[in-house]
Amino acid sequence: MVAKVVERQMGVALWRQIADRIRLAISNGDYDATGMVPPETALAAEFGVNRHTVRSALAALAEEGLVRAVQGRGTMIERKDRVSYPISRRTRFSQGLGRQVREIGTELLGHAQVPASGEIATALGVPPGTPLIELSTVSSGDGRPLSTAVSYYPAERFARMAEEYAQLGSVTKAFAAHGLDDYVRVSTEIVARHAEAEELSLLKLSPGAIVMETQSVNADLEGRPVEYSRTRFAADRMKLRIET
Repeated sequence: MVAKVVERQMGVALWRQIADRIRLAISNGDYDATGMVPPETALAAEFGVNRHTVRSALAALAEEGLVRAVQGRGTMIERKDRVSYPISRRTRFSQGLGRQVREIGTELLGHAQVPASGEIATALGVPPGTPLIELSTVSSGDGRPLSTAVSYYPAERFARMAEEYAQLGSVTKAFAAHGLDDYVRVSTEIVARHAEAEELSLLKLSPGAIVMETQSVNADLEGRPVEYSRTRFAADRMKLRIET
């Protein structure tokens, strides 16, 4: 069961904390027996708040499509299943989702040529100032945003990356269009945190929602880095599975 304690001095609104805990309880299956979130009065008593605060939390979850108010019945759980996404030596978005979703969508939000700097230059093994292609993308499953990413590629080797991705909707296919038929995951770092304003908008999340952020490097079969990505996954919609 999810802890019911909310912190009144932590700087996060009470309704956001309650929404986080209800979201986690739904994900954990705490309400599977009824398929309903407990009544507002029960939640208010459990969290030690008034019903208005509980209503604000439930309204935020309804905006995410996680619950739905049903007249005369209460608050019904609309969807709790999270998509399992494997991270392995060959991590591919479409293959990773497999048959868990009927339709996979990708959108190129923007692209630019930028100079390599800091950790990005280090990750890609290039000198600072080296031209890189930057892609900003959103990926979805069955119309539901699952992740958003900013990725970087050496411009000398992948000059048409933006155009190929826009046309093909796949990093793997865009690599193939540049003559790179296979690549492997070199490293992945994962952290969990509250979503920032831009992520809330892109992933259609309510304030207080959690994202899992990965920073990853892919390389060709000769060990040369070909991609550095910073990807944010909606934690209530996806779970990451590490495969070795």
